[in-house]
Amino acid sequence: MTEQEQNNGVYRISRVIGNNFVCTVDDGGKEIILRGLGIGFKKHAGDLVPMQQVEKIYDLRDPEKSSRLRDLLADVSPEFLDVSTEIIETAEQRIGRRLSENIYITLTDHICFAVERLRSGVRYPNHLLWEITNFYPAEFAIGKQALDLIEEKLGFRLPEDEAGFIALHIVNAEIDGKMADMVRITELIRKIISVVQEYYGVTLDEQSLDYGRFITHLKFLGQRITQNRYVADDDSEFQNMIVRRYRQAHQCAEKIRAELREAFAIQLPSEEMTFLTIHLHRLALSMGITDQKE
Repeated sequence: MTEQEQNNGVYRISRVIGNNFVCTVDDGGKEIILRGLGIGFKKHAGDLVPMQQVEKIYDLRDPEKSSRLRDLLADVSPEFLDVSTEIIETAEQRIGRRLSENIYITLTDHICFAVERLRSGVRYPNHLLWEITNFYPAEFAIGKQALDLIEEKLGFRLPEDEAGFIALHIVNAEIDGKMADMVRITELIRKIISVVQEYYGVTLDEQSLDYGRFITHLKFLGQRITQNRYVADDDSEFQNMIVRRYRQAHQCAEKIRAELREAFAIQLPSEEMTFLTIHLHRLALSMGITDQKE
């Protein structure tokens, strides 16, 4: 699209993907995808599309991801990307943050295969459904709503297991990781929650604000573990103060470190132990448990 065409409020089509999807080229020679109702119907390369007819621009920053999205659209019905886009936009509004652009590829691909499995009568159980429901309730609620949207737009009612998978894709896009990492992170969270409940002898209130904050911390801790990029904090005086002031929480953190080392061969550094201790202390206070000071 030339600057003149931009000033005239039109896009020049470089390639037609389907009735609702076309490609155009920006001033830098980068191909981007446009979505709009009927913008590709009976159109050809070189035709113009008014800007007001464009509902969504997929201007993926990573050229490889942009190419993968175009390749995916060549293999699947564009309606799958329509549905995915609506799910993603709903998620971003509910969560209040932008998701990794890679989710346009991964979620569209997942929904396509989920529908194919349903057509073939193949069931794919979600063995992490309980954990997803309890650790990521906001994302799971979006996943359940997504099932209604998929049924409305595509005519297929997917099982509740798929709401869990969709939720994992959303969580994964929040931390911009890989899907395999997200499964591992969920297993890490499950292990940590088990240790906390056993150490304090309580059942955590999954509806409480403090529980939600703790899960958020663990989610991003899991991201740092899988990417081997830990918190940088060389303030040893602060670390020692936290150990002295929050003895019970630190002992719980040490138990968590031992469990992660044994189960996952993970060694939490002292910086991460400090922040884990602080979050454990806050969680304990919400349960009416007060640390003893030296």
